[in-house]
Amino acid sequence: MDETRWLTDEEQQVWRRLVHLVTVLPAALDAQLQRDADLTHFEYLVLAILSETPGRSRRMSDLAGVVNGSQSRLSHLVGRLERRGLVHRQRSAEDGRGSVAVLTDAGYDVVVAAAPGHVDRVRSLVFDPLSPEQARELGGALGAMLGRIAPPEGCPGPSDAC
Repeated sequence: MDETRWLTDEEQQVWRRLVHLVTVLPAALDAQLQRDADLTHFEYLVLAILSETPGRSRRMSDLAGVVNGSQSRLSHLVGRLERRGLVHRQRSAEDGRGSVAVLTDAGYDVVVAAAPGHVDRVRSLVFDPLSPEQARELGGALGAMLGRIAPPEGCPGPSDAC
């Protein structure tokens, strides 16, 4: 049996900070979006991805992968967004079997209106505390970790963003 490679004290401190960050950052982003736009962070992410996709539409199964959500969770979320008139579903024109989420004009208006407050919050929480060099180092570190965890096709932005 191989010997366990325990974390050093420094690695343990970094690990605990990372765990703490990934638990408190989503809540902080959610709070701002809920207050200012009546959206959860997950709803905003789905609307933003659709707004950046050609035709403002994406196959539901593909969208679930991009936002790292189960198809069931995404289906429930899209149902809520449909009731609000922000998204609608239609059959895939490609094969007629799959379902496609389509961002409505009202949904586009909501995500465009929410974006400035969201980016201000992201900048305040993530980038303002860092020097440009620290931000570059963070980007490299995150890319290295994501390379082990998530394939580039799961990246919610341009392929070089992950």
